Amino acid sequence: MASFQLLLTLHAMPYKTQAPQSAQAVSPAHHAADDDSVDPVLAGYRKSIDNIDAALIHMLAERFRITKAVGEYKAKVTLPPADPDREKRQIARLRALSEAADLDPEFSEKFLRFIIDEVIRHHERARES
Repeated sequence: MASFQLLLTLHAMPYKTQAPQSAQAVSPAHHAADDDSVDPVLAGYRKSIDNIDAALIHMLAERFRITKAVGEYKAKVTLPPADPDREKRQIARLRALSEAADLDPEFSEKFLRFIIDEVIRHHERARES
């Protein structure tokens, strides 16, 4: 529930359009049609997308902080880095959530598999250290 509230808060926040100094250089692919000031409707959509992207990054960072603690715990109590049964349950649960949210379940599974594989890699490193 807190993550959903964070997402709603970020969606409502004004998005800073000023990029950091290092990111201000305009790429050769930048065209006038990409300028948000040309189309306020597109600018509004992009603002929402940018805020959602920010929420995703913060949520992933929090997820990885927690899974890091899980990996350290597993290493301490000598549990294996991977738990294939839990992974199957998680994938099935998130595929069902995806279908209910009208999101492609294949995409969701690939996304979750990518995250799970990265978490397992972190857990393996925790076990080795």
